[in-house]
Amino acid sequence: MKLAHRFAPQSYLAKSLLILVMLLPGLAAAALPEFSQLIERVSPAVVKINTIEKARMPQRSQRQQQEIPEIFRQFFDKRRAPRQARSIGSGFLISADGYLLTNNHVVDGADKITVSLQDHREFDAKIIGVDQRSDLALLKIEAKSLPYLEFGDSERLKVGQWVLAIGSPFGLDFTASQGIVSAIGRSLPTERNENYVPFIQTDVAINPGNSGGPLFNLDGVVIGINSQIFTRSGGSNGLSFAIPSAVARDVVKQLKENGRVARGWLGVVIQQVNGDLAASLGMDKPKGALISQIDPSGPAANSGLLAGDVIVKFGDYDINTSNDLPHAVGRTTPNAKVDAKVVRQGKIKTVSVTVGALDGDSVASAGPRELGGRLGVEVEVVSERLRRAWNLAGGVLVRQVRADSPAAKAGVRPGDVIAQLGFNEVGDVESFHTIVAELPSGKLLPIRFFNNGRPAFRTFSLKK
Repeated sequence: MKLAHRFAPQSYLAKSLLILVMLLPGLAAAALPEFSQLIERVSPAVVKINTIEKARMPQRSQRQQQEIPEIFRQFFDKRRAPRQARSIGSGFLISADGYLLTNNHVVDGADKITVSLQDHREFDAKIIGVDQRSDLALLKIEAKSLPYLEFGDSERLKVGQWVLAIGSPFGLDFTASQGIVSAIGRSLPTERNENYVPFIQTDVAINPGNSGGPLFNLDGVVIGINSQIFTRSGGSNGLSFAIPSAVARDVVKQLKENGRVARGWLGVVIQQVNGDLAASLGMDKPKGALISQIDPSGPAANSGLLAGDVIVKFGDYDINTSNDLPHAVGRTTPNAKVDAKVVRQGKIKTVSVTVGALDGDSVASAGPRELGGRLGVEVEVVSERLRRAWNLAGGVLVRQVRADSPAAKAGVRPGDVIAQLGFNEVGDVESFHTIVAELPSGKLLPIRFFNNGRPAFRTFSLKK
């Protein structure tokens, strides 16, 4: 009896451990989300986007044309026939009457856009408007009673939460992949060194073809639009980035109402605050965005902000790092008055700022995008930094160039600065539009522009 009494507890413990081991797979499965019902519910509103862009061949000069014998010209013209470039992306419907959202880079330059639904219906889409800075494009198809998705609140997103993506990676229609939120508020400066999107970073498998597709939370609402991946192989490396729904919601509203997106503009050059700078500026720890330069004609200069000020709060937004300030300013309504809390010579001050406006992208037409007016370019103000770097007295920065336009034929590319049209010096955006409107048609004219700081003269001609 004593032996039985001595071993009874051990026997009970062994049985308990055995039962726990048997239950572990079920407990582990219960802790993981089950996505099948969610996918079944939301996938009908996800679309595949196919685009076609006609390759524009360079035009031969009249002299080159004359040098080709007549008997061979037809042969050469056939070989020079434009070829079509095709690409695939994703998107999702946001209303029952056919509005849908995707990435701007999915449809950029497209001559034809076809939208395929999960039920195999296909529609031609037209572009309502685009926003390059957020890489979003609003499209429209002619249909009714369509399934659509709702935007969730990306502001409440937390690192570690489960997320689901649906898209067409490598053309494999309506593929689902899942993961977690890896980070929020990621800054990814564009080629123009702009930084207006606080990206959501996830480890969801995103590949070419997923661009423009929705990122869902477990409630089945869209909290992001998949936009970029970090890769050295061309495929998923577990680093993907999505545009927050808070940004997308505002972009959609402005594109629907105005056909373009206006963002706040402060007119400052900023840098990160490190430990040494914080100590020298009378701060107890590194924080905020240090103003290193102010545009003398910008809103910051007119408000009383000074070089050396450290912005630690802008309106309702806490500025913990320099990357936070462009996000906060960009989401502020132009012409709004905002209180900026700054550290100046070790003391906290509040400066009232009337925010300026950045120009938005133009409305795009159906079919080929006839952007840029007579010359075929969209332009914006040249930054003070670029003026100094390229030693410019004036000019306008080229943002987009319409394919096969007079500007494109002259060799103008995005990122160039146009300084002269005809015999007129271009001073700013306003003078540029005035000059273009008054240029004669059907006449060969000079154009001077800068590419990577190097000046070049070319010629162009406007259609009659």
